[in-house]
Amino acid sequence: MKTVAITQRVAIVPEYAERRDCLDQEWPKFLQACGLLPLALPNVSAVALALCERTQLCGLILSGGNDLVALGGDAPERDETEAALLSMARRRALPVIGVCRGMQLIQHAHGVPLQQVDGHVSPDQRISVDGRSRHVNSYHRVAARGSCPLLQVWAVADDGVVKAIRHRDEPVTGIMWHPERCAPFAADDIALFRRVFEAD
Repeated sequence: MKTVAITQRVAIVPEYAERRDCLDQEWPKFLQACGLLPLALPNVSAVALALCERTQLCGLILSGGNDLVALGGDAPERDETEAALLSMARRRALPVIGVCRGMQLIQHAHGVPLQQVDGHVSPDQRISVDGRSRHVNSYHRVAARGSCPLLQVWAVADDGVVKAIRHRDEPVTGIMWHPERCAPFAADDIALFRRVFEAD
């Protein structure tokens, strides 16, 4: 199996005065179903970059959780780490998939305006994906209603909120739903990850 790097959310635990990195246990299960092995990266940019330099990777996943600091979030170390990882991946032409917050990070890096949206927290939401209807989950309150020339929109909600993007020139993809939270995992999501990361 190929190895793919994946970022983690920051969980603030006041009773222990700790800032913890964590990843839903469904992620390794989903990636295994895609023929991929995850390398979980810490929210310490120098360490995360060093791990990526020392590991043969097929790509990078920017996972969900935590708002961007620019949107009121409280995990600046994650913003710093993921911005550095995205830059590294783009320099190396490593495929990237941004999931929910990860897609927002990609949009923010390209100057796409993000705003508060209503009606996008639901375990089941109908969207249009490449012109066909599909049901996905949705757990975000921030999104974009437009894009920029470099980021092609390939999925939208009924209200016009952008649900998926592809970079026109680079192997960078974003989705606003959580494939790891589907039970069972969706065949379309497995196919997407296998295709982007060229999984065996």
